[in-house]
Amino acid sequence: MTKKIFVVSAILLCFSVCFASAQSENEAVDETVVVEQEQNASSYSSAIKYIAAALAVGIACIGGGMAVGKIGSAAMGAMSENAELSGKALPFVGLAEGICLWGFLVGLLIVVL
Repeated sequence: MTKKIFVVSAILLCFSVCFASAQSENEAVDETVVVEQEQNASSYSSAIKYIAAALAVGIACIGGGMAVGKIGSAAMGAMSENAELSGKALPFVGLAEGICLWGFLVGLLIVVL
């Protein structure tokens, strides 16, 4: 339970820091120069893009790590009782690692597109 609270509080802290910095950046912009506003808007959107990609990869890797930990320990316990179960248990660990790969793919697509 404490891990969930820690993860949620870390995510909320990241969002609050991002929004606070975005708010202070918007107040500092001089409204008389249109070119500077367009450059700041593009830098703001690229910053949000990188933050979104980092969150996609980070949350997917945290979830994948938790899944691999639980599935791996259960698979090792089952294999200690019956060695023939290794071929049936290990693919589930690979499926849990796929969560991290999907998060990486989403982050890559966010950055590229």
